[in-house]
Amino acid sequence: MKAIWNNQIVAESADTIIIENNHYFPPESINSTYFKDSGTSSSCHWKGTAHYKTLVVEGAVNEDAAWYYPEPSALAKGIAGYYAFWKGVKIED
Repeated sequence: MKAIWNNQIVAESADTIIIENNHYFPPESINSTYFKDSGTSSSCHWKGTAHYKTLVVEGAVNEDAAWYYPEPSALAKGIAGYYAFWKGVKIED
């Protein structure tokens, strides 16, 4: 699977985990060049606290387009550190 934004592959892996129709990409599969820290977080009742990253590709900025759970709940421990995307990031085979 590939996560694509602004015509660039920001993550690619054959080992994504699908939860609630979102592909979670392993941390080693992301192109960290495009990921910038964000102060945003949110809470999921069963996964825990999500933290966000902003994508910056060729000068274009997509605020909080990626999220991950650095310390998920026991129910979601399999996605610790994995990244999922929204805000126009395309997920393709």
